Amino acid sequence: MPNTPKTTRKAAPLRSAAASIPAALFRAAVEQADIAISITDPRANIEYVNPAFTRTTGFTTEDAQGLNQSILSNRTTPPDVYKTMWRQISQKHPWSGRLVNSRKDGSLYLADLTITPVLDDDGNITHYLGLQRDITDLHRLECAVRNQKALIESVVDGAPLVLALLNMEDGVILDNHAYKVLMADLGMMEPAQVLLEAVRAELGNGFGPFKPGSHAFLDRQIRLDRAHWATPRWFSCSGVWVASHDDAADAFYDNHAEAYLLLVAKDVTRQVMEQEKARVSALQAVMAEESRQQALRESLSAAVYQLEGPLNILNSVVTMMGRRGCDPAQAALADALKAGQSALETLRAAVPPETRETETLANLNEIVRDVLDLSSHAFLAAGITVSWVPQLTLPNISAYPNRLRSMLKSLVDNGVEAMNTKGWTRRDLSIRTRSGDGEVVVEIEDSGPGVSSELRLKAFEPFYSTKKGSGHHLGTGLPAAQQVAIDHGGSIELGNAHRGGCVAQVILPLRRNG
Repeated sequence: MPNTPKTTRKAAPLRSAAASIPAALFRAAVEQADIAISITDPRANIEYVNPAFTRTTGFTTEDAQGLNQSILSNRTTPPDVYKTMWRQISQKHPWSGRLVNSRKDGSLYLADLTITPVLDDDGNITHYLGLQRDITDLHRLECAVRNQKALIESVVDGAPLVLALLNMEDGVILDNHAYKVLMADLGMMEPAQVLLEAVRAELGNGFGPFKPGSHAFLDRQIRLDRAHWATPRWFSCSGVWVASHDDAADAFYDNHAEAYLLLVAKDVTRQVMEQEKARVSALQAVMAEESRQQALRESLSAAVYQLEGPLNILNSVVTMMGRRGCDPAQAALADALKAGQSALETLRAAVPPETRETETLANLNEIVRDVLDLSSHAFLAAGITVSWVPQLTLPNISAYPNRLRSMLKSLVDNGVEAMNTKGWTRRDLSIRTRSGDGEVVVEIEDSGPGVSSELRLKAFEPFYSTKKGSGHHLGTGLPAAQQVAIDHGGSIELGNAHRGGCVAQVILPLRRNG
C-alpha cells in the first residue's frame, strides 16, 4: 500500500529524534523495561523478546525466537477477538485489548496487550511491536470489587429498611428499593428530606459531629401523617456519617474527605399501631371520665354563678335593713341568706377539681387524630363527611396533651352541633394542620350557618350558649377551650369560611416564653 503524506510527516520527526539517542541506550531501555516486549515479523513470528517477557510468559529468548506469537494463545479467548485484532493491525492501526494467554508451564494469565504495526519509509508493515502486562491480579481485584458491589446492592435493595445517602445539602445521592417504594407511597420526590427535617426539629441542636462511621443521631421515631384518613406511618430513624475521598488525580496526596449522611429508616408502623390501639382504648376511658367531670364542673359552676347574683342582692337588702333599725323581717332574711350562702359553699365544694397533668412534648397531628377517632361515632350519627389534611410532619410542642384533646374535641363538637340544625343538608368538616413562623396551627372548618361578627367575642364569655337560641349552636365549651389555648401561650380565633360555615383557628407557639 502506498504511503500517505500524513504517515511520512509523522515518521520523520521520530527518526530525527531517534538519531540523537545512541542505539545502545534504546536497547538498554527495552531490555530493562518492566513491561513484556516482543517484536515479530508480519506473520507474527517472534524475532525478539525482552527479559520482562520471559518473566511474564516463562519463554526465554531461545525458546521463543522463530516461533509464532500464537504459542501464547489460549482457546478461552473468543476467535472474534483475534479476528478484530488482525483486521485492525493489518490496516496499520494499533490495537489494544485483553487476551487470555498461556505460559510455558501451561498456566493461564490475563494479558493487557497493545500491538503496534512498525512501518518502513514506504509505509509497509515490517514488524509488529507487542507490549503486554500480566493483569491477572488486577482482574481478580476488579471482579472482587464488582462482586462485592453487586452483593452489597442486593443486600441493600433486599433489606427491609429505607436507605438513602445524602450530601450536606440534603440531596439524595444513592437510595435503595425500599426508599423508592416509600416515594411512591407518599407521592413525593424526596421523603428523606422530610424525615431529616423532622429529626432536626426534634433534636433542636443539630446532628452529632462529623466522624466517619459514627451516628449523627440514633433511633429517632418520626411520625408521618397522611391525608384522607390514611394510616399514619412511623419510622425509627438513624443517621450514620460516611466519608468519601475525591478520586481526581490532583487529590491523590490530599487526605480531605467529603461528608455524607446515610439515613437508615425502619418502618415500625405495625408495632406502633399495636401500641396505639391500647393507648386509644385507654384514652377513650380517660376522655370519657374527663368529659363527665368537665360537664359536672360546668353545671355546678353555672349553678354557683346563677345563685351568687340573688344572694348578693339578698345580702345588700339585709345590710340595708340592719341600718334602718330593728325589723322583724331582717332576722328571717338573714337566716335565709346564711342558708343560701351555706348551700353555695356546698355547691362550690362539690365542683370537681381540674385534673393536674404533666407537661410534655406532644405532636398535634397525633392529638387531632385521637380526637377524630374519639368522635367518629358522632360523625357517623350526624352524617358528617370529615376531611383530614395534616402537614406530613409537625414539630413537637410543649403541652398538656389531654387538655389539648379536650379543647379540640370541644371545637369539633361545636362544629358538629352547628351542622346538626334540622334541614341542614351540607355537612362537611375539614381539619388541617400546618406549622411555620414559630407556631403550629390547627384549623377546624364546618359547613354550618357560620357565626356573626358580634358573636365571635361573645362566644368566649363564661357560661354563654346559644344552643337554645336561634340556632347558632356555639355551645358552652368555648370559654374553657380558650383558657386551654391561653395556658399554652396561644389563642383561638373564630371566623367565617369562604364557602360559608365557621372556622376555628387554634394557634399555639412552638416554644412558650418564660
